[in-house]
Amino acid sequence: MYKISNLSKSYGKSGQPVLNDVTLDIPQGRIFGLLGPNGAGKTTLISILLGLISKNSGTILFKGKELEQNLAEARKVIGYVPQELAYYPMLSAHENLHFYANAFGLPKEKIASQIEFCVETTGLQQFYYKRSQTYSGGLKRRLNLAIGLLNEPELLCLDEPTVGIDPQSRNFILETIQGLNQQGITVIYTSHYMEEVQQICHNVAIIDHGMILTQGKIEDLLRRQGDHLLSIHFSEVLSKDNIQSLQKLVTVTHFHNRCMEIVTQDPLTVLTKLAPDIQQSGLTIERLDFGNKNLEELFLEVTQKDLRDSAHE
Repeated sequence: MYKISNLSKSYGKSGQPVLNDVTLDIPQGRIFGLLGPNGAGKTTLISILLGLISKNSGTILFKGKELEQNLAEARKVIGYVPQELAYYPMLSAHENLHFYANAFGLPKEKIASQIEFCVETTGLQQFYYKRSQTYSGGLKRRLNLAIGLLNEPELLCLDEPTVGIDPQSRNFILETIQGLNQQGITVIYTSHYMEEVQQICHNVAIIDHGMILTQGKIEDLLRRQGDHLLSIHFSEVLSKDNIQSLQKLVTVTHFHNRCMEIVTQDPLTVLTKLAPDIQQSGLTIERLDFGNKNLEELFLEVTQKDLRDSAHE
């Protein structure tokens, strides 16, 4: 759906890059998770993909065509559901949906049927004529989603669509997103709820400091190879000399700053082989994990555990 190459963006006189040489593929027909700490560059990247702000350099192909040169065409098939509630609280769902249908320029003969689809998809029938300011948090999120579906999007971009709602509403929205994807809609999904991303996304990219740290199919990124992944977590950051020394002893699948991963069916033998070198290098083992990892563990490994207090995404 999107093919992004060497994308960069900076703001202000300092020229400090918010996005730095981002190269990313978002496949058509999949649910794509975009993850990153606060201030990582997610919002800027999404804003560029939606044509809301311009890039400084790089190329973006949307369905094989240069995005900036075909922006009007692209916007017709892109739906966006922002984290903020983007509707009029004094109006009912009926009034909001009709207002936005006209604002989006839907043909008059299609408005009724498309609104009916949006209402049924998001389960708003019982509350259709009630003022939306009286809605629960889950209903408000569902109305936000209904508005994003009005233009029959081929690509749906969802920014934190389940934030601040109860588990039942979250489950309903997640199942709805999966159902829309099964109907052929490509989804870009951002969330701080790692379990959600791991549950519904096929592919994922992790961005930090404006750079893509890792991307690919979730099952590949998590290195799910049976129950045979040994993760050795150190108290210290591994130096180049540490890495070169340890690689001579065993076949290391991956290094992440303070962690090394090894696929093995015999973790005890591996640890016995590594122990003298680890001791000699002055490294301290903080903990050992043997088995499948989850997305949150991967996220913290590649972005580090430092707090990220930022006014921007």
